[in-house]
Amino acid sequence: MHTDERLAVDQRRLPSPDDLLILLTVARLGRFNAVAETLGTTHTTISRRILALDKQLGGRTLERSPHGWELTQLGASAVEAAEAIESTLGSLSGLISQDQSALSGLVRVATTDGVGAVFVTPALVRLQQQNPQLNIEMLSATRKVSQNRSGVDLEIVVGRTDVSNAQTIFLSNYYLRLYASPGYAAAHGLPETLDDVGQHGFVSYVESALQVAELGHRWSSQLPMPSSSFQATSVFAQMEAVRQGAGIGLLPNFMVAGQPDFVPVLADDFERQLPIWAVARPESLRSAAVQAVVASLKEEVKARAGVLAG
Repeated sequence: MHTDERLAVDQRRLPSPDDLLILLTVARLGRFNAVAETLGTTHTTISRRILALDKQLGGRTLERSPHGWELTQLGASAVEAAEAIESTLGSLSGLISQDQSALSGLVRVATTDGVGAVFVTPALVRLQQQNPQLNIEMLSATRKVSQNRSGVDLEIVVGRTDVSNAQTIFLSNYYLRLYASPGYAAAHGLPETLDDVGQHGFVSYVESALQVAELGHRWSSQLPMPSSSFQATSVFAQMEAVRQGAGIGLLPNFMVAGQPDFVPVLADDFERQLPIWAVARPESLRSAAVQAVVASLKEEVKARAGVLAG
């Protein structure tokens, strides 16, 4: 066989770099639909390209699990090659733009409402200002950590993190404390003991829709059942309800402490501490952009530790 014929055969055996990069994105996001949205294509195209890659490599690179698509041993080896391609392309892009440190691409971050607005948003904006080619998608929802680890590069969650197929990174603790408005305090007075809280209206999350139990009124037996309740799925709606005099609210201290519209209630008798975590698949955490997001978040919470302690 001539040299050029052998070269043609070898080239046919090489997997497509584009398909390897698609596999890498599937490994990070876990769902074909999320990958299709990120890459601006369709679920069918992603499925077809993965099948083509499997054929080129002579085996399956992915297997379905309750947690989304997971890599096989062959897939893990292919992802290592894909990461090398991604790194090389990133270096080339940096040379073209005369900035070898610049990050590019899309990072999808899911976060809880309050933490997302107060800490995640400024951290992401600062990072994007430093890397203008980096695109950000931030999805806000107050939920427990996702068991299927799919659809986003990084989740910012509060409370317990009972997951086995992801890495968790501790960011900070914060406190929930009781607050009322000055108008409510003037009209109804403030409780002198925790038992007295039951004589007041109470503002909190909708218990039936709440995934993070630690955020709810019922999670702690210290708080008695209120005389009336105002429940909302948004912490911003809860803050406004307390401001308008709906009752005493269980609110994040970093969102209201020191504001004249909120009066601390039983500050020496009650507080609830919750951790904030960053959670992601191992493949996502090897991404330079995701690493930069985590670093920016750590920088943000460290610089504002006093706000979190309240």
